[in-house]
Amino acid sequence: MRTKQTIAVIGATGSMGSAIAKSLAKGNYRLLLFTNDKSKLKKLEKEITSAYPGADVESVNCSYMASWEADVIIAAVPFAAEKEVADKIREVANQKIVISIANPLNETYDELVTAPDTSAAEELQKLLPNAKVIKAFNTTFAADFDQPVIDGKQVDAFIAGNDTDALEMVKELVQTAGFNPVIAGDLTVSRILENMQLLLIRLGMKYNYNWLAGWKILHQ
Repeated sequence: MRTKQTIAVIGATGSMGSAIAKSLAKGNYRLLLFTNDKSKLKKLEKEITSAYPGADVESVNCSYMASWEADVIIAAVPFAAEKEVADKIREVANQKIVISIANPLNETYDELVTAPDTSAAEELQKLLPNAKVIKAFNTTFAADFDQPVIDGKQVDAFIAGNDTDALEMVKELVQTAGFNPVIAGDLTVSRILENMQLLLIRLGMKYNYNWLAGWKILHQ
């Protein structure tokens, strides 16, 4: 049986960060929540403990300390903020799992700002060379966490990374959040996953999906 894991959520009060934190509160994890807006952080902590009275959750005043205590660090921040987060946690992220959820979108949501031969996750791996960076949760909208079954089908959530054990740990987190985890390949596959979400965003804006949409692979 796996020992209880400690999960740090950096950027916990953003739409994705709070959705991830609330969904993981259902599992047997210790959650450490950090954001720069302390008033929102306390509100989120209260929402989680109200919904899940047994949840092991704590607000932390420093991303460094949250990451130092954590087994898994979720960088629930936009692509533009990943470097700042990496600079603050680099020293304590060695050999730890760091999840990149970011999609490197431009301001009009119609292109990625990264070059074709890289991705947000790969850039984070360069910034944290001794961490085990995993791409996850980037192909799901925040609203999907409240409704991971859409039109009777459980939303697939794709994972990419280079470390087998880290992939399995993140697969467990994705399942706890309510999605069907699909390990898609090594970290270079995150280029495809980030383009997939770009497409889903563009389709959502065109057809008015109201940010409640997801991917599902149908197969025999």
